[in-house]
Amino acid sequence: MLKHGILGLISNGDKTGYEIMTVFRDSLNHFWTAQTSQIYRELQAMEKSGWIRQTHVVQAGKPDKHVFSITPAGHEELLRWLRQDNIPAGTRNPFLLKTFFRGELPVEENIGFFKALQCAAVFPDEGKQASANADLYRQAVDHPEKAVYWKLTIEFGRMYEKMQQEWCKYCIRELEKLQHMTDGRNHHDTPADAEQEKKR
Repeated sequence: MLKHGILGLISNGDKTGYEIMTVFRDSLNHFWTAQTSQIYRELQAMEKSGWIRQTHVVQAGKPDKHVFSITPAGHEELLRWLRQDNIPAGTRNPFLLKTFFRGELPVEENIGFFKALQCAAVFPDEGKQASANADLYRQAVDHPEKAVYWKLTIEFGRMYEKMQQEWCKYCIRELEKLQHMTDGRNHHDTPADAEQEKKR
């Protein structure tokens, strides 16, 4: 998946390794993270596969640079990947599978987990900076109309994050009610209470 993401970035225009890293950080990184070493490893693999070519550019007064461009074989591979049927046949969500069994853990720990998750934001400014970056890159790519699809992914991320925060609030409310009920039972379950119950 990562190699195809990088291939897509290069298809928008020739780029140096540094430029690929910068564009990746401002776009794909919102939903697909990767280390610098992983990206350069994929660049080497794609060059060996013949999907991209690297050109050595001599610069006066500055360090030479290496520019990556997509080849016809690389563009064909990108189109093949895009047309591949990736719609999941069923639902598999490891995160929800774990949530289903979180009753094995203390309620306090689970409340802390959902509070931390609620604060974990990819779009702390509701996607404003990400949208601004998309507008900026729209002016720099060979085919500006492609930036519309970048905005579609940003909007998905923004709406998904909003849903996740609302869900976390709901989970916290439910667990705090459970905690209150449990605390109430534990508070009344003293020897004195048991003796009082016998007298009744």
